[in-house]
Amino acid sequence: MVGCGVLWTLAYLLIIRQGILDRTYGMPLAALCANLSWEFIFAFVYPHDLPQRMVNVVWFSFDLVILVQLLLYGPREFSDMPRRLFYAACALALVTALGAVLTITLQFDDFDGAYSAFGQSLMMSVLFVTMLYSRRSMRGQSVSIAALKMGGTALASFAFYFFNPNYESSVLLPFLYVAILVFDGVYVGATAALTRRERGAKRHNSV
Repeated sequence: MVGCGVLWTLAYLLIIRQGILDRTYGMPLAALCANLSWEFIFAFVYPHDLPQRMVNVVWFSFDLVILVQLLLYGPREFSDMPRRLFYAACALALVTALGAVLTITLQFDDFDGAYSAFGQSLMMSVLFVTMLYSRRSMRGQSVSIAALKMGGTALASFAFYFFNPNYESSVLLPFLYVAILVFDGVYVGATAALTRRERGAKRHNSV
């Protein structure tokens, strides 16, 4: 879990950096809202034990920066949507995500946040692939971000599968572990391929 925290922290920092460089945001809207909700709930409402609580606080802070980037640059990405409607959609997504994480926690008596965490991780993995396809460029993204994201979530999956007896009878979590890994692998491969294509295009244009 410490390794997961380190890799995801590095991923957050690179997402913020790439967003600044490319003047965009680097995390899909729904994934960001789900992350913010999970980190808020398990840092302040039902806080985890240390050191995970401090990791949650740090991640929450980073996600707030990405949220600012989303609000600043998001309307440009959704140019066919009125600015007020975009901000209303962001607010609705955040409230919905907060309610979803909270009710999943209470419904399954899951104050480790495993079901909500890995459920939203699968959603995030799918949405990162979708964002790459919709932008058709590496704006706000990089192979390093994809690899760190994949490694961090894989370590968390490994830790829960082998070292957390509270979930050893779950059939849902192992499915989520594998599905997340598959989509993360697709994202790493897609970012690597698109990066090579963009570099090749730049070299061709320079000639």
